[in-house]
Amino acid sequence: MIAAILVGIVALQHAYFLIVEMFLWTSPGTRKRFGTSSSFARDSKPLAANQGLYNGFLAAGLVWGLMYPNASAGYQIQTFFLVCVLVAALYGGWSVKKSILYAQGIPALAAWIAVLLTW
Repeated sequence: MIAAILVGIVALQHAYFLIVEMFLWTSPGTRKRFGTSSSFARDSKPLAANQGLYNGFLAAGLVWGLMYPNASAGYQIQTFFLVCVLVAALYGGWSVKKSILYAQGIPALAAWIAVLLTW
């Protein structure tokens, strides 16, 4: 149960990232949060939307793993997508901003450990 909740939290995070990056990228609140100018947000909007779409795929994969009728296959699906999130968090923390490592990596790692402990 704890593993499913943690995986669900990671999925919700990435659904939120999808919304921000695909639909709210040029809004004042998002620009303030990311420290971007109006012109940068406008110019980078297609890139942010593409990134948001990928975050949506991560969220969908995690939900798919949670809902998969075969528990063994669901475990493998969750593991795959959690590792993908961890790799993205490591790369983002290294290449963009260290806080990405904590904001994305810690929840994904906690969920992955919980999933591993259920098997």
